Amino acid sequence: MQPRNMSMSGVVDLAAVKAAGEAKQKAEKARADAARTGAPAPTRLVFDVDEAGFQQEVLQRSTEVPVVIDFWAEWCEPCKQLGPILERLAGEYAGKFVLAKIDVDANQMLFQQFGVQGIPAVFAVVAGQPVPLFQGAAPEAQIRQVLDQLIQAAEQQFGIVGAPAEAAGAEDAEQEAPVPAGPYDSALAAAHDALDAGDLGGAVRAYQNVLNDDPANAEAKLGLAQAQLLERVQGLDAQQVRKEAADSPADPAAQIAAADLDLVGGHVEDAFGRLVDTVRRTAGEDREAARLHLLGLFEVIGGDDPRVVTARSALARVLF
Repeated sequence: MQPRNMSMSGVVDLAAVKAAGEAKQKAEKARADAARTGAPAPTRLVFDVDEAGFQQEVLQRSTEVPVVIDFWAEWCEPCKQLGPILERLAGEYAGKFVLAKIDVDANQMLFQQFGVQGIPAVFAVVAGQPVPLFQGAAPEAQIRQVLDQLIQAAEQQFGIVGAPAEAAGAEDAEQEAPVPAGPYDSALAAAHDALDAGDLGGAVRAYQNVLNDDPANAEAKLGLAQAQLLERVQGLDAQQVRKEAADSPADPAAQIAAADLDLVGGHVEDAFGRLVDTVRRTAGEDREAARLHLLGLFEVIGGDDPRVVTARSALARVLF
């Protein structure tokens, strides 16, 4: 039997969770402010990419935000029509995607690797996986529709949500001035204390109380995910759970329970790998159950953790 008072020490650092929650809230506020004021987008929302920088600028960045790629050339007249539209939309969407521009004349290898038949051609990369979007100078209304679908799919399937480029700089600047206490700081501190003490019911209630008033509170969402994970595994017979998982590799319920135990035990890669394999083996509702649970476990660990980044890419390879 699992002990009743389990700790997340060694799995999740609560201080890191708090910092991640604050950073996410700042990013969301910055995006909302940019959209409301119509402020111009930072230049790094639109950037040129060559073959040397493709790994870092596109593949790695695609684990945090959808990267839209505009294949173009100086001699291409339709490219000159499409390019400014995409650049303006990158600013308007305020970090929900970033735009990488690739000159096909100077980057023939990338042109061939993506199988581009003609330009302008627009692709996306999400969690390291290429996704063809459209070819030619499409109408703006159609481009918006495609971008909206891309952003929605990135969030729903992989939990990837972009953030405005200003967020990091703003956070650094604000470190010099004291940050006033937020309206939920005491409630969140009490919830963290309850979670550390093993009072799972109290932690769940405290986090839910915050979310009832502030549904977008990132710190409360992350804390609730931890507390609910611990509640799920409390009282489980670990030996029986693992036997059922070994006997039924395609049973999502058995694999989900084993993955929860893996995560609480600190075996993060094992938990993620188990559910990626379950997604690969299953279809329909079973596949969706495993995929959604995996996204929930990503929330427990935090989207910036390299193990989450790796697992997101593995999930993308299975789904695409």
